[in-house]
Amino acid sequence: MKHLNKLLVAVMMAMGLSSHAQDSNNPWAISFGVNAVDTRTSASPDHVDFFPAHFSQPFDVKGNWNILPSLSYIGVSRYVGSGFSVGLQGSVNKIDKYVVFDPTNPAHDARGLVVYNPGDLMYYGIDATIKYSFQELIKSKVIDPSLSVGGGYTFFGDSSYGTVNPGAGLTFWFTDAIGLELATRYKWSVSGDREDAAGVPDAPSHFQHTAGLVFKFGGKDTDGDGIYDKDDACPDVAGLKQFNGCPDTDGDGIVDASDACPNEFGLAALNGCPDRDGDGVADKDDACPDTAGLAALKGCPDTDGDGIADKDDKCPTVAGPKENGGCPFLDADKDGVLDKDDDCPTVAGPASNRGCPEVSSQALEDLKVQARAIYFNSGKATFKTGDKETPARLDAIKEILKNYPNAKFSIEGHTDNTGSAKINQKLSEDRAKAVLDALVQRGVNPENLEAKGFGSSQPVASNKTAAGKAQNRRTEIKHVGSKYQGKL
Repeated sequence: MKHLNKLLVAVMMAMGLSSHAQDSNNPWAISFGVNAVDTRTSASPDHVDFFPAHFSQPFDVKGNWNILPSLSYIGVSRYVGSGFSVGLQGSVNKIDKYVVFDPTNPAHDARGLVVYNPGDLMYYGIDATIKYSFQELIKSKVIDPSLSVGGGYTFFGDSSYGTVNPGAGLTFWFTDAIGLELATRYKWSVSGDREDAAGVPDAPSHFQHTAGLVFKFGGKDTDGDGIYDKDDACPDVAGLKQFNGCPDTDGDGIVDASDACPNEFGLAALNGCPDRDGDGVADKDDACPDTAGLAALKGCPDTDGDGIADKDDKCPTVAGPKENGGCPFLDADKDGVLDKDDDCPTVAGPASNRGCPEVSSQALEDLKVQARAIYFNSGKATFKTGDKETPARLDAIKEILKNYPNAKFSIEGHTDNTGSAKINQKLSEDRAKAVLDALVQRGVNPENLEAKGFGSSQPVASNKTAAGKAQNRRTEIKHVGSKYQGKL
């Protein structure tokens, strides 16, 4: 084993080269296994028939092959592109059957072979190889045939010599990176099968067969998705093979980078966005995502077809113009003012008062009578205790006012001259406010009402008599215009 160091040197050198069926994803490969040396192809100088020497009994394993029953070769390889790889292999063997094809030798057997016993002659080989794989050409993922050519240096006992090595191989890939490699190479001696002093070739040409495992490695897969970075369109994000390594988070068949809604299962026609109501408008753009509608109305329906979405249409089942809120132009009270412009669409009134009736003199007189008949506790803003008519009078006032929804009315409070002017002013204001609150509670629009107090400044009778003072303690309701005339 004095030449074992030569094999170790070969292995170290092999870390920079290649000879196996790698690819650009996994450019490196390492292989190891057993080898067999067949010296049968050596011929004596007196016998040079090529074909009988090289092709007779090539698979006579027991008679011709020298096999070391242990790990006896190792190689490292690197892919260089277009199916080619280059590399280095180191091997070791023990020659206990030194077979020479020499039919002229009286000692030859029936096969024309002379078998020598060299006494466990040690064998070492260091071989560089250029190899071409046909795997891509035949488009197979399992079967990988190849041809190779190279050269090496062989240590054969005490002699050593160079060789030229044509070869062939067949690899069966179990996975993308693990395979069984079978190979053979003919190592032709550049020294011409020279003989030693005993007439035995000491630089024989020979076949070397190998069988072993090969492992590819060196591919980079940053995101760990099983797709190498060179083929991964999204090398930093784990994805799917069918999308060249890019993710499809929602599983809708649209890669996230092209998916407008990457976290929601959607439709290809809508760039990956869902459409719950099936109206062709993506939910993210649909103002009515649960009701089928029109694209022109942001996915909302238009039942009456007037161009106004139902949600914005005051009359969704009857067509009407936009300026009328989607309702047709109607004049329900037949007063000549269209409902869209009529503040009182159910009560006839002139256009000059926006379709509402003018406050009649009779209504004003009725308001005056009812308001003056509302009595208060002496010196207070509360309705007179025990007066059962006051609620009826307030109801009567409410019925009059509801006929004039756009008219403004002023509720005025008055007192007699008993007490100071300051006290009377405050009391008159409070009484007017009490009447206003009572009408609002009965449904009168507070925007149509205001309350004012005048104290004792506007008497309607003499304060010198009890009867006159009683008349002066009163409330009155007056028409002061329309609510559209601005603040009073």
